Amino acid sequence: MKPMLRIFTVMLLLTVMGAQSAPLAEEEAPEPLAVRLQKKIETERQRDLFACRGELICGVADLPLFYARRKFQPAWATDASLHNADSLVAGIHAARRDGLQTEDYHLAKIELLLDALDRDRFLGLPPDPDLLVDLDLLLTDAFLVLGSHLLGGRVNPETLHAGWLAYNPKADLAGILEAALAAGQIEAALDRLRPSHTGYADLKAALQQYRDIETRGGWLSLPENLLLHEDDVGDHIARLRQRLSVSGDFGPQESQEEDRYDKNLKEAVRRFQVRHGLPSTGRIDKQTLNELNVPVASRIQQIELNLERWRWIPHELGARYLLVNAADYRLTVVENGQPIWDMRVVVGRDYRSTPVFSADLQYLEINPYWNVPQKIAVEDILPKVKQNPEYLIRKHFKVFEDWRAGATEIDPLTVDWSMVTKRNFRFKLRKEPGPSNDLGRIKFIMPNRFAVFLHDTPNRKLFAKNYRSYSSGCIRLEKPFELAEYLLKDDPKWTYQNILGAVDSEQNRIVRLKKAVPVHLLYWTAWVDPEGVVNFRKDIYKRDPRLEEALRERPPRIEMEALGRQDNPGAAQIVNFSGFGPSGTKSRYATENAKN
Repeated sequence: MKPMLRIFTVMLLLTVMGAQSAPLAEEEAPEPLAVRLQKKIETERQRDLFACRGELICGVADLPLFYARRKFQPAWATDASLHNADSLVAGIHAARRDGLQTEDYHLAKIELLLDALDRDRFLGLPPDPDLLVDLDLLLTDAFLVLGSHLLGGRVNPETLHAGWLAYNPKADLAGILEAALAAGQIEAALDRLRPSHTGYADLKAALQQYRDIETRGGWLSLPENLLLHEDDVGDHIARLRQRLSVSGDFGPQESQEEDRYDKNLKEAVRRFQVRHGLPSTGRIDKQTLNELNVPVASRIQQIELNLERWRWIPHELGARYLLVNAADYRLTVVENGQPIWDMRVVVGRDYRSTPVFSADLQYLEINPYWNVPQKIAVEDILPKVKQNPEYLIRKHFKVFEDWRAGATEIDPLTVDWSMVTKRNFRFKLRKEPGPSNDLGRIKFIMPNRFAVFLHDTPNRKLFAKNYRSYSSGCIRLEKPFELAEYLLKDDPKWTYQNILGAVDSEQNRIVRLKKAVPVHLLYWTAWVDPEGVVNFRKDIYKRDPRLEEALRERPPRIEMEALGRQDNPGAAQIVNFSGFGPSGTKSRYATENAKN
């Protein structure tokens, strides 16, 4: 509906509102809208959650606060054009470009009510006060919920994934809405709530790019069991070239031999492999074929999931920081928003996945001891000791009778390991500093509740592998000494040679940083690199399907009992609501407001 068509409706509304203070000659004066709003909100506030015209109202904490601050005066029908309402409708439509679903923000119902206002205007009828009250509530709730989702994500990851520490941004959304209404800047206010990171904006652009590909028909699939390499000929070559052209891996300017797997096609395949985390052989093997045949709709979905993950991370990452993407097995050093250098890493296995959190790296430990965590001791080491009691000696473990300070070291051969179980295992296992220590020669500590850290490793062969999920959750580093040099560059005592000298001494030593450096452990299966290339990775921890299910989950069916006349479509209604998402997962906004 065009905004100008609403002018007469709103003028009528303002006339009615202005006349409400004077008694009418033949009938009782209508109840002011502010009174209607206050009654409705205060009644439903006692019920925790309520619905308006069949739409679930989620802003049960901020919405009453917002209206109380303005003495329950309506927020949206206060000028002659409903400009702010139109801006919010535009902002809701724009949220689709963020990978969000417009139905979460009452869009269809809001547009229906706005159309009803137009219809009444056309018929020369005064605005229905119940309609105006409900429209005001729905518009306000839409802003609060959309703002919350843009600010911190639609889904609360802590209710979705074990080992995911959520960033919980704080914002006075009611105050932000009040200011935006006064300034007539609803869309600008929503935009300021979005992540400001370049990576988020780039991934939004990639989402539109892949949606455009889908609109044009997507890309061709290739025959199963197809294997190709340079100089092959056949009917499938042209199909492969077309597939790579659609996704932008084979440029239109590149020369081609229609039926031959030529050098240019091989390079296009390499580019495709690199941005999908595959070995860059330039050949079509099974892994490459599988990735080529992933439908564009699945890639769109993958991008949408990772836009949500962007909304979960801190809005300020730091002037310099370390970023670990577990799905990419890579650590990147970033300064002033630009990647400086990176390295390969080894991350947790699927059943001991690397958690997601942010923490400050505070100190290094050169020649660390390894005090074996209880979980690893009883699950990984104890079964091997039961098979061979000399295992601990052969692997250079020291055994202490318990975890108390000053506990006595004991000979592992004096223990009847056949009688030791997970339940009665009381021993402390430790490895001394040195070449056989599983933590290598240096570790990097950022205190956190998961007891996860970065460290060297004596098993250097793993870095040559393409898929590197072998640890128990900690991050093993390909270039630990280079990282130490970088972190200590502000301290002239710690040159690269001095670091190596300290390592060679085999003496345990703590070195504190002059200024802590933020470390962000993340999990992205789709992102855009600094060169503008869209990257995809395997979902090594199978986290994507659960997030997809949560994001696609709509509010559950509302069981309603009218609180007034049964024929009043605007009456508030009791609802049974357990939150968005499967298996008890919740919308972040629903979760936060449930705490209030």
